[in-house]
Amino acid sequence: MSGLYMGTVIAVAVIAMIIAISRFKQHPFLVMIVVSILVGLACGMSMSDVIKTVKDGFGGILASIGIVIVSGTIIGTILEKTGAALVMANTILGVVGKSRSVLTMGITGYITGIPVFCDSGFVILSPISRALAARSNVSLAVMGTALSAGLYATHCLVPPTPGPIAMAGSLNADLGLVILVGLGVSIPATIAGIIYASTVAKRYDIPANPEFTVEELTQKYGKLPGVGHSFSPILLPIVLIACKSIADFPSHPLGTGAFKGFVSFIGDPVIALILGVFLAMTLIPASEKGSTFKWMSDGVLNSASILVITAAGGSFGAILKTLPLADALSSALLSLSIGVFLPFIIAAILKTAMGASTVAMIVTSAMVAPLMPSLGFTSELAKALVIMAIGAGSMTVSHANDSYFWVVSQFSDMPTNVAYKCQTGVTLVQGIVTVCVVYLLSLALL
Repeated sequence: MSGLYMGTVIAVAVIAMIIAISRFKQHPFLVMIVVSILVGLACGMSMSDVIKTVKDGFGGILASIGIVIVSGTIIGTILEKTGAALVMANTILGVVGKSRSVLTMGITGYITGIPVFCDSGFVILSPISRALAARSNVSLAVMGTALSAGLYATHCLVPPTPGPIAMAGSLNADLGLVILVGLGVSIPATIAGIIYASTVAKRYDIPANPEFTVEELTQKYGKLPGVGHSFSPILLPIVLIACKSIADFPSHPLGTGAFKGFVSFIGDPVIALILGVFLAMTLIPASEKGSTFKWMSDGVLNSASILVITAAGGSFGAILKTLPLADALSSALLSLSIGVFLPFIIAAILKTAMGASTVAMIVTSAMVAPLMPSLGFTSELAKALVIMAIGAGSMTVSHANDSYFWVVSQFSDMPTNVAYKCQTGVTLVQGIVTVCVVYLLSLALL
């Protein structure tokens, strides 16, 4: 089966999904499941393999981020209903001012994305994004896009997230240098995302729709939670996950014994978010303790649509991962002499086709590793820049086969057609800006 044929099938499938969801108003869950099946059959998979792959992809996403999404939605529901989200928004705006709230959201994502997986980070921070949008009179599309861009930049470029660490291992690169270069290169990517959010995403007015105003909550409860107490259900999971990232670092800074195992356990996103839920429950006023079960049920119900849509995207991604895309690419692209653009193009094609940034990073770095000497990329700095180029490609682009696309769109109330213009658009810009920065650095330093 030729790479051209597979590429055509995938392109037609993506276009069909966009039309079915946006124009004909079909539910993304049903559309993606049907398209997944049809793509698998069109690419020669047996009917039994198609069904198994669709189910495995659906279940795999639920297994990896299902509990995180439910827990994060419960935390968000409690933060909103108790007024803690508004307390956080007012505190942030008091420090940075309303005019810089979008910049603040992007920087928050940039920092959080270093130790925290972008999916988990967006779920954890979405209550702040929504509350800031409401208090600063900014469209939720702008806040969501800025937050997504910040998280995505460091997620794809800076260890200790799994993709960059795997690339450093495949290319035998100096991990410390990769971290330093990644921190620098991800800054232009984040800035590009913030500019995109402020100029393009602002065209789409998505109201934050807070359930209560500050005045209504104050009248209802007498007083709102304190600043530290309000931030704690969000900060605790971030700190725990960051500690796990440190503990799991290849140099074993916390050793390899029981303490390291304990830190890795409580820092797993599932455990960290569950602890965040219990901490959020302490925000509930005594007068509303009887509503605890209802509020948690509201959070679970709110997460249902997010779960099934995200999992359906996992089914589509799983089908595409079974196709021999990397083999088809190897003969067509690996012989080209285009410098750092070669790993970028390979990673971008794999990312766009398969949806998973980490998979695109791992596969591309494995394909490029044997060619590094012939391409002239032998120094430690050259290896780090190749890793940055692959990371840039793994950003390009996030769309329907990427679980992160659905996390961002659903937690930001974006209709699918708007999500393509905001999330897909910003990841395209970030990828292009990043590879251009890498190319300029390669000219100046190599």
